[in-house]
Amino acid sequence: MLCYFHLVNGHEIIADDSGVEILDLEKAHELALQAIEDIRAEAIQFGETWQGWRLDVVDPSGNVLLSIPLDPTLH
Repeated sequence: MLCYFHLVNGHEIIADDSGVEILDLEKAHELALQAIEDIRAEAIQFGETWQGWRLDVVDPSGNVLLSIPLDPTLH
């Protein structure tokens, strides 16, 4: 299954134009969490924030399969 990983907030979208071929939604979720971890690590390094952004995993028809906020969660 081909999935695209778009970064989205209320006003902008950073679109993934190439996508990734994955086996199932569980693998898409794993890849999304890894991407978010990488984005957060880079943001911390450069003193940036992705507050209000989310990572949407989208199929070729544009249907959102998963949506995960980039805001850090407090435990």
